[in-house]
Amino acid sequence: MSYEKARDYLAQRGFSDRIILFDVSSATVALAARALGCEECRIAKSLSFDQNGRTVLVIAAGDVKVDNHKYKERFGCKARMLSSQEAEERVGHAVGGVCPFGVNDGVEIYLDESLRRFDVVYPAAGTSASAVRLTPAELERLLPQVVWVDVCRLSNPSG
Repeated sequence: MSYEKARDYLAQRGFSDRIILFDVSSATVALAARALGCEECRIAKSLSFDQNGRTVLVIAAGDVKVDNHKYKERFGCKARMLSSQEAEERVGHAVGGVCPFGVNDGVEIYLDESLRRFDVVYPAAGTSASAVRLTPAELERLLPQVVWVDVCRLSNPSG
């Protein structure tokens, strides 16, 4: 059902032809990059958080981690990631296929500045064996009321 929600969301906006389905898992950044034959940094991972009862998704490049100081400065609370069960219930997609398309009502979506470095990024499409090929600008246009934030840092800034 999760894939259908994501597919329908993308189809209503004319982007269903951008979905890529795999015969292998793309449930992690490394697996998705391998399935696509691209760099891990181009995978647009979806990080799900609880903010005092609010459900928040931060879509970020595959080579970054949440910077706790930046996160607290931006959102006014400590970053608390949802458990796998919480993510599926609150976002509407299971971990490994969490994406910003076809999410449950009330989920707030933010795009991290780390995505702007790329001409093309690949978020999931609701399953652990899918991706969507999009530019950061297209990703922004696809998501209503999305806000850009700077809450991440490079995982390994030295190289």
